[in-house]
Amino acid sequence: MTTRHLRLRGEGLRQPITAVELFFDLVYVFAVTQLSHLILDDLTVAGVARAAFLLVVVWWAWIYTTWMVNWFDPASPHVRTVLTGVMLVSLLMAAALPGAFGDDGWLFAAAYVVLQVGRNVAGVALLRREPRLRGVFVGLVGWSVASGALWLAGAALPGDRRLLLWIPAVVLELCAPVAGYWLPGRGRAATTDYDIEGGHFCERCEGFIIIALGESIVVTGATAAAAGLDATTVLCLAIAFLQTAALWWLYFGATAGHAHAIMCSHADPGRLARDAYTYLHLPIVAGIIASAVADDLLIAHPGEALHGVALAVVLGGPALYLVGERLFRARVTGATDLPRLGVAALLLAVIPVAGQVSALALSAGVATLLLTVAVWEGRQASLHLQIRGGGGA
Repeated sequence: MTTRHLRLRGEGLRQPITAVELFFDLVYVFAVTQLSHLILDDLTVAGVARAAFLLVVVWWAWIYTTWMVNWFDPASPHVRTVLTGVMLVSLLMAAALPGAFGDDGWLFAAAYVVLQVGRNVAGVALLRREPRLRGVFVGLVGWSVASGALWLAGAALPGDRRLLLWIPAVVLELCAPVAGYWLPGRGRAATTDYDIEGGHFCERCEGFIIIALGESIVVTGATAAAAGLDATTVLCLAIAFLQTAALWWLYFGATAGHAHAIMCSHADPGRLARDAYTYLHLPIVAGIIASAVADDLLIAHPGEALHGVALAVVLGGPALYLVGERLFRARVTGATDLPRLGVAALLLAVIPVAGQVSALALSAGVATLLLTVAVWEGRQASLHLQIRGGGGA
């Protein structure tokens, strides 16, 4: 029976993250590192724009595989084989990222198309006895084939002209979930058809945040070691770590547990997973990658004032992260998060004058602001729990 490929669903059943999923994530540690180095190697508006575009592709490849593994059981040899193949083509795609607009365009596009189309076709093949979920995967195949044609045709164009077809391909893929993977004669899928396990989905996306934050530490530590661990470098390394810790704290504070509880009990977890995680986690991840680049710039040029794109990355990365977090929390919990929005606005407002201070002073200020918000929110959450506990008593 085909159902042996699916995870068990039922009241009280917990869906743990498996070792296969964690192994799969290792490729995306490499992919995120590639994106950071792309920005560092081409610190221009065009370079950042290319990296941002490629981040959407990397995220889309990872999040769609997360959706699949929420349904399919990696303990099944067939599912494990599919995941191994997806991991291989993900590695090829990640390796080709630096040359996506150069000599490796064909490899990058072909690997991504094989990843997306192949995974979806495998899903259809494994769901012969599950008509409702199979219908979702049939829609996925149709949309991924349509975008895949644009990806492959775009790879035949030179350099940045590939974007003439690659941007429509990305737009098509971003629109697919909202359109319910509509196909002529089949209609569209409802989010209630997705039947996801909310707790597992939360934990998988939290895992990607850890990947991005971990990559930040790796890049910063490697740069510091290469620069030589004098007093200034050690101080910069400490500031960079504190900023990363603040980002971690802001994401994994009380809201993470609240979001997990809501996803586990929501009447339509598929819709929430689509909105809050599939879409709204993208700016959060982008903010972390930009902050990792900022940490590298801090260690490489601590005494210099930063200008232009470098300055925008140092201040804009944390601001983007905070705005992304605000949108995510608003969609899941309805929280307003005015302090976070205020700090994001302040970071953007000081860009015109921030070029007057050194990278060290600027980064120390950013880290202080982020830590202050994290500590303040932690205290507010503790007070709220005390009040609730007192009321319950």
